[in-house]
Amino acid sequence: MIVANYSDRQTPQFRVLSDAQCREIYLATLDCLNRIGVQVNNAEARALLASAGARVEGTVARIPPHIIQDALTAAPRAFTVWGRDAARAMQIAPDRVHFGPGLTNTLFVDPETGEPRPSRRGDAALTARVVDALEHIDYAMGLALIGDVTAELASVYEFAELIANTAKPIIAWAHEPANVAAMYRMAVAVAGGEAAFRERPIFALFSTYPSPLKHTDEDLANLLWAAEHDIPVVYLGGPTVGMESPFTGASGLVIHLAAVLSGLAIVQLKRRGAPMAAGVALSTMDLRTARPAYGSPEMSLYTAAAVDLSRYLGLPLMGTAGASESKVVDSQAAIESAIQILMSALSGAALVHDIGFLDCANIGSLEMLVMNDEIIGIVKRIMRGVEVNRETIMLDLIERVGPGGYFLTEERSAALSRKETWVPTLMDRKPLSMWEQAGRKDMGQRTREKLRQILSAHQPPALPPGAAEEIAAILAQAEDARRQPS
Repeated sequence: MIVANYSDRQTPQFRVLSDAQCREIYLATLDCLNRIGVQVNNAEARALLASAGARVEGTVARIPPHIIQDALTAAPRAFTVWGRDAARAMQIAPDRVHFGPGLTNTLFVDPETGEPRPSRRGDAALTARVVDALEHIDYAMGLALIGDVTAELASVYEFAELIANTAKPIIAWAHEPANVAAMYRMAVAVAGGEAAFRERPIFALFSTYPSPLKHTDEDLANLLWAAEHDIPVVYLGGPTVGMESPFTGASGLVIHLAAVLSGLAIVQLKRRGAPMAAGVALSTMDLRTARPAYGSPEMSLYTAAAVDLSRYLGLPLMGTAGASESKVVDSQAAIESAIQILMSALSGAALVHDIGFLDCANIGSLEMLVMNDEIIGIVKRIMRGVEVNRETIMLDLIERVGPGGYFLTEERSAALSRKETWVPTLMDRKPLSMWEQAGRKDMGQRTREKLRQILSAHQPPALPPGAAEEIAAILAQAEDARRQPS
């Protein structure tokens, strides 16, 4: 007989790298930073590194291992991004997987016409409303690069639309520190003051590094401003393997990790203990087009390897999934998304972004986002695993019903049906005759209907009194500042 109080739910997991392989890549990264260095195009960041003992020549900083090791010690292993609704808060930590869209697509699939068009004002608001309604999407990003506003303020307009249209956490981006400051002021207005925001930040800042081995002035300036104001940050990038790294996954991982760890060191030197997640979009070069292959198996493989490295070092990591090379939401998009999402969940990436991307991160699609919500639901059920204890084994019930018995009418068993069994909202399980009677709708039709229903009926929680007016005033001030002579 089993032990009465024993309980276990084994979470499925997938690993690419062993601890020994992680150690080899980490040691190679330390050697790379110490001997080769990284280009740091921000004067304050160079000064911080130099004061800690890095060798700075021009814009290149060679960073000794002790700076990196100290940064890893200082960085929190987990942190929380709250959102307007505290019940939607995300604890960002290895193996706690959260899914969300991406950002800065120049094209957006119009939900009315179904055709791609240039992204514009209102698209981020649509994205936020859909995110707010979808059960399995955990946080919001804009899915569009707003093109009909002052270019340098696109991220600020996007943030204003996001914060008004979802109560879930937000991950935002910025051109420059003035953008971050404007978004911070909006968030403070919504959160109820600076102290309230700093205690429970409702957004994190997303920033990127280019490859190979380079930090831009603007991105570092954004990170430093955010760290000073208790805004959690995600620092993401990665070489296109074959173009910005040699044609091996191991070399791409070293270049990725060198950028992430040197960025981490800069942030921790600015403010020790500042919350930061690593991030990776490590793809291979398509051999026919020379474009990054977003839908490739290598993308999922390298991302999972980067999660192994981050877990080994104790850092949360943002990966990439739910993106396709297809130009429309079709079978290719479903295949690529499903594989990526399952791989991301099994590897344990803390954050997974780019849900809803088409055409190599060029087209944002709400229909793709809705379809992927269903895929994520399937994957989340797989990740719950199988719970094993006396109550789930039910040997006493099996004994009572006996050989040849029937369990459907047993209340104790039936009470667990909803907990145990995932129920689709888009997938069709009806017999052929019932499917025909219901209109012979395929997955694409059902997805579009669900999207239309969300856009017509779902209303996110209202902003606190006065917050909408404050956000509008901040946007107007940002525009005025742009018009002032420099």
